[in-house]
Amino acid sequence: MSQLRIIEFGSCDYQAMIALRDKILRKPLGLTFSPEYLQQEINDVLIGYFDGTTILGCCILSPSTETTVQLRQMAVDDSLQGQGAGSKILAFAEAQARTAGFTELMMHARKEAVPFYLKNGYTVRGEEFVEVGIPHYEMYKVLSP
Repeated sequence: MSQLRIIEFGSCDYQAMIALRDKILRKPLGLTFSPEYLQQEINDVLIGYFDGTTILGCCILSPSTETTVQLRQMAVDDSLQGQGAGSKILAFAEAQARTAGFTELMMHARKEAVPFYLKNGYTVRGEEFVEVGIPHYEMYKVLSP
């Protein structure tokens, strides 16, 4: 039975989350996480999608202003992509953001992920830009109370 839950920074679940993000998001680009980069996540909301004790998906919420929170490091295991897990993670993240009083959720979406976010009610803002060596778009959604 799969479940969504908040992950504690530094926990075993957090280590599993880093491994998943590394496999899906970093290794294909020839990148790795530095300890300094990961330390910045200590005050973020870390969200995991689990089947028992196995992590299958995740994302991070990082406050960027009083009203806006940024979704980062969204990853779903290859075996589950296209089966709705990402949309469940996104809905859970939006609920967490709403509960915390944020009115907008934004992200830097990889170009290939734009159709997924559009399908989930997000809007592109601005022009294409390059981050971590690949094309991205800023996308956002107003969170109704």
